[in-house]
Amino acid sequence: MAITNTYVRVVEMNEIRRLKNYKWELLILLWVAFFLNQADRQIFSVVLPLIKSDLGLSDSELGLIASSLVWTYGLLVPVAGFIGDKLSRRNIIGFSLCFWSIATLMTGLSTTFIQFILLRGIATGGGEAFYAPAANALIGEVHKKRRSFALAIHQSAVYFGIILSGIIAGYVAEHYGWKNAFYLFGGFGILIAIVIFSRIRKDIPAQVEEKVSIKQTAKTIAKKPTIILLTAAFACMVFVNVGYLTWMPSLLVDKFHLPLTSAGFSSMFYHHVGAFAGVIIGGAISDRLSKENPRNRLLVQAAGLLGGAPFIYWIGMAGTEQATYIALLFFGIFRGIYDSNIFASLFEVVNPAIRSSASGLMLMCAFLVGAFSPYILGVLKPTMGLAQGMSLLWISYFLGSVFIAIAVIFFFKKDRVHFASLK
Repeated sequence: MAITNTYVRVVEMNEIRRLKNYKWELLILLWVAFFLNQADRQIFSVVLPLIKSDLGLSDSELGLIASSLVWTYGLLVPVAGFIGDKLSRRNIIGFSLCFWSIATLMTGLSTTFIQFILLRGIATGGGEAFYAPAANALIGEVHKKRRSFALAIHQSAVYFGIILSGIIAGYVAEHYGWKNAFYLFGGFGILIAIVIFSRIRKDIPAQVEEKVSIKQTAKTIAKKPTIILLTAAFACMVFVNVGYLTWMPSLLVDKFHLPLTSAGFSSMFYHHVGAFAGVIIGGAISDRLSKENPRNRLLVQAAGLLGGAPFIYWIGMAGTEQATYIALLFFGIFRGIYDSNIFASLFEVVNPAIRSSASGLMLMCAFLVGAFSPYILGVLKPTMGLAQGMSLLWISYFLGSVFIAIAVIFFFKKDRVHFASLK
């Protein structure tokens, strides 16, 4: 009997160890996939000046190309969310990565405005839309005890993807042509998609046991003001982020006359180093504070947006490179603190059976609003100037912090109690 009990304990320990190892292998692979999701999206902004001079596109056309990707993403991401609650998330992640990587690779063949809209905007944006809802819901289920921290690590892929795409894409574009930057990242993405299919287990869809219709999901979300206000705040953050990502390299080129590689690196490096530090700090702090009161996740987010607002203003108004980089660094730190709880806060008030769907709807609303930012800045550039337009984005961060504060003060307790009764 003692031998049998020992054998059972050894088997149980091995199973626990195996599951723990799989949790981190899953997170690493999804980190790489999300890295490519962001890197592929950022390539266009890095090589934008070369595309402009090579093909003769106007500032408004370039802004519209960037906006078309975000609009496509925003329109399709709720569809991706609903599918993510009904089908294998492993398959959704793998197929979406493969699709957007092929579209990225083919973007290198574009020579006209329409081709960029179709390949860069619609195809790439459409493929990327199916990744985030499924990936975040899957991580939230697998990493239950340290949800904010695991989602924060996953979110850090955004920063590394953007930093390294600025360095690699800028170098490749300057030395080998902008087309080769798209070929490089697209080809690598196809390889990673193959690895994901071979290593990540096919999961059971979230709604196998609990069936929830699209109408029921929408009705549930509409009845929870906390979700609506979190979505509004996220839209404010995305509005700033999309405008910054699209035009910051060009701002450094125009204002300080930096070469493309240097501008691509500097515009992304300082901000995203700060964001990486902020997201890890924010994830760890909010996991600890949420044990005392779950609403603390939202308070951490509000503090991040409010703290980042003055540094966004400073980005446009700074008179030297050094001052601009300091502003980018602190803007990044506070942005990371907010980012660490984007989905962890949402999951506090959302039934597990509709988490992918709710994530998709939140992403849709945020990105449809945020998509206007690069176009508006492109239109304002010839008259107001890019620096002035960029500095005004601080207002969006301030409004976002107000929305979250309203949710915490008036609605979170009610929505959280209702959620607790569903568990």
